[in-house]
Amino acid sequence: MALPVAAQASPLELFVERTAMATADLRCGFFDSALRPALEAGRAQSRNAALRAGASAQALAEAEARGRRAGSAADCSAPDVLAAADHVRQAFQGFTRLRQAVYPGEAADWRADRSPSADVHLWRLVQTGQFDQGRMVFGLAGRNGPPVLLALASFDDGAVPYAARLVFRDEARADAPYLGVGGELSRRLPPRGAQVSVPPEAPSRARLGLRPKEMGAGWAFRFPAAATARLARLDPREAVAVEFLFSSGAAVRRAYVEVGDFAPGQAFIQLATR
Repeated sequence: MALPVAAQASPLELFVERTAMATADLRCGFFDSALRPALEAGRAQSRNAALRAGASAQALAEAEARGRRAGSAADCSAPDVLAAADHVRQAFQGFTRLRQAVYPGEAADWRADRSPSADVHLWRLVQTGQFDQGRMVFGLAGRNGPPVLLALASFDDGAVPYAARLVFRDEARADAPYLGVGGELSRRLPPRGAQVSVPPEAPSRARLGLRPKEMGAGWAFRFPAAATARLARLDPREAVAVEFLFSSGAAVRRAYVEVGDFAPGQAFIQLATR
C-alpha cells in the first residue's frame, strides 16, 4: 500500500512537508479527526522511508525541526498554505476509506485491519512468523476500543511457558540501531548490554478468534502500552524479540519481529471509520 506522495520528492523532503503541514494544522485546524491520523500515518511512513534510504538520525532530527519551524510560521489564511492543505485533504480522502492495508518489510509484513468489530477481537496490526520449535503471531489486537499489544505463540512439543518478555534496543545505551551483516532478524538486536526487556501484564490462553487455523493451542502474553510506544519509536530496519521462558528443557525460546512500518500501521488503524 502506498500513501499519497508529492511528485519527485525524496523521502526526507516528504517528511519535512508532512511535518510542516501537521504542525500548521495544530494552529489552523485544517483537518478533521479522520484526516489527522491519515497525515500522521503518511508522516511516519516518510520517516521510515528516509531511514531506509540512508538518512542519519541527525538528518532526520534536523528535517523534523525544519518542518516544525515552517509549520509554526505558516500564515493560516495565506493562499499557498490553504492550497497545500486542500491538496493534502484531497490526497488522503480515499485513504481514510480503506479498511485493510499491508506494509511490506524486508523479512516480514505488517497487516492492518480497522474493520468495525463490536463483539469479536481482531488482529488490528499483525506480523506472523516461525521460530525453532514453534510459531508466533504478534501485534495489536482488540475490538472497537484501543487495541493491546499481544504475543501469541504455540510450541511444537506442547511446552507451556511460565513467562515471556519483550526485548528492545535500550535507547539510553545505544542511540543507533544494530543492523548487523545479512538479513537475519537475529542480527538486528544489539548485544545484551544494550538491551532492555519489558515483562507482560498478564498471560492467558489464546483466544480462538485470534489464533490462526494452522496454529495449535497457544498462549498469549499482553504487554503494556509503554511497550507499544517504544516499538513505534524504533528504526524500521531493526528487530525486537519475544523471549518465552520455560521451567524445564530449553529454558528460553526466542522469536523475532521486524519493526518495519509498525508506526504507520498503528496510525492507520487509529483512523476514524468513514
